[in-house]
Parts: sequence; structure tokens; C-alpha cells
Amino acid sequence: MIRLGSCAALCGAMLFASAMLAEENPDPVQWSLASDTAKAPPGSTVTLKLTADIASGWHIYSMTPTADGPIPTAIKCADDPSIESCEVVQPKPKVERDPVLQSDVGEFTGQPIFLVQAKLKSDAAAGPITVTVQSRYQACDDRECKRPKTKPASFALTIDPSAPAPVVSAVPPVTSEPPASSSGGGSSQGFGAFLLTAFGAGLLAVFTPCVFPMIPITVSFFLNQRGGILQAVVFSLGIVGLFCALGFGVTAAVGPFGVAQLASNPWVNGFIALVFGAFALSLMGAFELTLPSGMLTKLDLASRRGGYLGTLLMGLTFSLSSFACVGPIVGSLLVSSAQSKGLQPILGMASFAGGLAAPFFFLAAFPSYLKKLPKSGGWLMRVKVVMGFVLLALMFKYLANADEVLQTMLLTRERVLAAWVVLIAMPGLYLLGLLRMEGVEAEERLGIGRLLTACGFLILAFMLLPGMFGSRLGWIDSYLPEATAQSSGGGGTAAAAGPAWMKNQLPQALERAKAENKLVLVNFSGYSCTNCKWMDANIFPRPEIMDAMKDLVPVELFIDGTDQASEDNGKFEEDHFKVAAMPYYALIDTNQNIVATFADRATDPRQFLEFLKRRPPA
Repeated sequence: MIRLGSCAALCGAMLFASAMLAEENPDPVQWSLASDTAKAPPGSTVTLKLTADIASGWHIYSMTPTADGPIPTAIKCADDPSIESCEVVQPKPKVERDPVLQSDVGEFTGQPIFLVQAKLKSDAAAGPITVTVQSRYQACDDRECKRPKTKPASFALTIDPSAPAPVVSAVPPVTSEPPASSSGGGSSQGFGAFLLTAFGAGLLAVFTPCVFPMIPITVSFFLNQRGGILQAVVFSLGIVGLFCALGFGVTAAVGPFGVAQLASNPWVNGFIALVFGAFALSLMGAFELTLPSGMLTKLDLASRRGGYLGTLLMGLTFSLSSFACVGPIVGSLLVSSAQSKGLQPILGMASFAGGLAAPFFFLAAFPSYLKKLPKSGGWLMRVKVVMGFVLLALMFKYLANADEVLQTMLLTRERVLAAWVVLIAMPGLYLLGLLRMEGVEAEERLGIGRLLTACGFLILAFMLLPGMFGSRLGWIDSYLPEATAQSSGGGGTAAAAGPAWMKNQLPQALERAKAENKLVLVNFSGYSCTNCKWMDANIFPRPEIMDAMKDLVPVELFIDGTDQASEDNGKFEEDHFKVAAMPYYALIDTNQNIVATFADRATDPRQFLEFLKRRPPA
């Protein structure tokens, strides 16, 4: 009895330990099946999204088999009398070097989404059915690989002959990153990633041409203020509060695409040009911004009186001047959080504004300690004069933005370049002492630092000269008006490069694509969109890109103009693609089904070429 009891106890302990071990080592991959289509008619194709929720640190392999490689993921639909066929499209895997196999293998981490195209039979009986998808996979981490498993996932679908045919999507969403921790709810982890992304976008927005020039203005302003860190905190909180209020106020009035259009509004760009021009002339000593009336004068007078009100007004000036560049980013953030509930939109905006204000907090706090240092010489006046010329050059950039949107063609590419050449050469001549202005004395010795800085400005001015005769200038073209055949030195070199876009003619592009049996490349662009111009100057003229586009019908839809076409194009992008961005590229078929999408500018031409070559499954 004792032995029998001991055996029973031992067996029970082993079973308990096995159960505990199973609980401590659950399957790191969970599958779920969903669809935006609840009802579909017979003969239609239903798009289902199969999501693999992969625990942090684990991965599964691509569906593409490789010689002597790991076990590929296999996905298929279970047999069903109502389903004729199933096709599975996998997202783009992450290619990693396997140290054991000594080869590159495709892996999925996080929450990859596979698209399952289930075609219903034309004679399928009406009524509810259960679509079941089976996935065979192997999960691995850095230490071990689990035994391959097969798991089902199901979705309830109703076959209804009166239901409209669903829209077929052939491109899986981008694979999301793995959760930060395996504990807790996925929604909180996704919300944290959203806030982190918004904060990072705010940090990157500091380097936009609207924001970056405000750095010397901020430093100059706080050199004459008292309050130290507290003033910097008020300045940063003013940016966050005022920016959020401005963003939500505009969005409530005109919607997310109205925000993007406001960023290209000619009056907004004209106002920013006026701000930069006023600051530039003030920095160069023309006046002290004591105009008798106007908002800029009141803001400047209030800020010069110091105190927290002046600090808040300085934050307001910053928010208004930066909004033209960060408006499209704000619109995209608002659209991405539009389907969320609770405080996600406002917290996302606060996180974005916090990232935007964070560098200025440190830049605003630091000058309060500069007064403890010995008095500097004429270097500060030289910095102000040089920055005055730089701000005048930037003023022409915003005037050109307004000119492009209004299509007045007064500030052409060559005229803006002529202004830039002169205004960038002037600081070089000034620092060399050839241009007599305050800050450089005739008998003052020319230091090596001043000499090298002057050479840098003169070199940049000469680098811009070829652009006036039709030559491309690389990334600088992003900030210039679009070249035309009439303004390219007669030869049309700059304008001829790149594809021939159909402008705001989507219906005509679809008709042409149907006649030629091609896909349509939709380019959501903007008249004053910097990244759009960068793509036009550096990606589309490439021979391999031009060759790939011969099999497409390219159409350019502007979304930042003041006309009805821009409003319609923006609504089409929001309704059909659920984004508010430019540039944004999409391949669609003649039924406007989405084949592939590409957001933002392409830094690697090979990635954009791969996008252009995407085709719907046969």
C-alpha cells in the first residue's frame, strides 16, 4: 500500500509538474481570423486578415521555402462546400542571417497579417458559414525551436445574394513590431508604441525647414530673459498647449485633410514669409520690431517686456511658424487615432508636441546660464547678421510655396535660385569684411573660424549656380519650385526627367489603364510638398524606375491646393486608403482595388522599384 501510494503520489506530482510546465511554456504564437466583410454574395472574393500574435523574442518563418532552410509557414483554407478556392498573400518578411544555416532566411515577428482571398462558389447556398484557415508553423527564439504545429482560426461569414461585392485588397499591412513585454494587454502596449512614435515624429519635425531656423531666434530671445529653468518650462508648456489647441481646433473645423491643406495654404506661407522677413531685418539691425500695429509687433513687444506672458507669446509665434511643415504629420497622427476611443487622439498630439518642444526646452534653458560667462565680443552680432541672411533665403522658400499653390509662376525655380545664390554669398562676403555691416571692424583680424565659415557660404552659393541652367541639385531640389521645360535653360533637361504624369485625372487614368490592361500608379502629391519634390528629383528620373513605370499609368493627385480638385483628391485618399499623407503612392487596378501602397519618400530606390513591380495574385 505504501509503495502503491508512493507511486500514485509520484505520478500525481509528475502530472502536476507537467501541467505547470505547460502553463509556464505556452505556445508563443496565437492566430486570429477577421474580415471587414460580414456579408458577401455568391461568386465574390472575400478578403480575410489572418493575424499571428507572436510573443516578444520569438519568430516564425516566411512562407517561401529555401533549400536546406527552416520549416516554412504554410497557410490554407479548410475544405468547405461554399468555398471554391483560397489564395494567401504574406507580408514582406524581415530577412535575417541564420548563424546555423549560414544563409539568409525570411522571418516574421510581432503581429504579421496574412491576407486570405477566399473565393465563394457561384452556386453557394445563402446563409451563414464558418471560414476556417489552418496554419502550420514553427516558432523559434535565440535558444530553441518548438515542434511544428498546426492551428485553426475561424471567421463567421454570411452568404447573402443581395449583399454588395466586397472590395478586394491584395496587399498585407506592414508587419508591426513585437510587443515590449509578454505580460499585460496588447492594447496598452500598442498605445505605448503609438505615443512613442508620436514623440519621435515630434523630434524629427525639429529638423524641418519651418522649425530648425527658429533655434537661433529662440536662443537670441532667451539671452535677454530671466527665470532660468522655469522660463524654459513655461516656453515648452506653451508650445505643447498652444500647438495642441491649434491642431485640434483646425481639425475640428476642417478635418485631418484640412490640416494638410492648411500647411500649403498660400496665406499661411505668406504669413510665415513675413515672420521670417521681419526677424531677418531685425537681426541685421534694420529695426527693433517696434511696428505701430499688427500681430507680429504686438507679439514682439510683449515678448521683449519679458515675463511669462512674453514667453507664452514666443511659444505661440513658434507654433504658428512651424505648423506649415508639421501640419501633414499632425493630420496623419489624427487619422491614425481617429478610430480609437478615449484620450488617444489628445494624448498622441500632446506626445508629438512634447517631442517637438523637448529640444527647445534645453535650448531655452541653456542661455540663462550664458550671462554667468564673460562678455563675448562681436561674434554675437556676426551670428545675428548671418542668420538674418539665412532667414531671408528661407523667406523666399515660403513665398515660392505660396506662388506654386496659387499657380502664379512669379517665383520660378531659377528666380528662387538667383535669390539664394545672392543671399548665401552675402554672409561669406560679410564675414570676409568685404561687406561693411555692424559686427565686423575694418582693423579686426580675420580668424581661421570666420575664414572657414565664409568659405563654406561662398562654396554653397557656387554649388547652386548650375541649377539656374537646368542641372539637378539632389536633395536641394526638394525645397525649390518644380522645374518646367520653359525654365530649364532652353533644353528642358530638368523638366524632361521623370515620368509624364496625368494631373488630377483619375477617371481618365482608369480608362486608359483598362484600355491598355495596366495598373494605375496613384501619386498623392502637393504643390509645396518637400518630400514629393525630393522623389521627383531623385527617384523617378532613375532609368530602372522609368523602365518599370512603362507598365503603369501614372496619375498625380494634388491634395494641398485651394481648388475643388484638391479637396476631392484628399477625400478620396482618406476614404479609400485611410491616410492623410503626401507623398503617398498606391497601385490600384481598374476597379480601384488596392494592389500595393508606399508611404513617404523612398531613401532606397530598390524598395520603391520592388513596390512598382508588385502585381495582384493571379
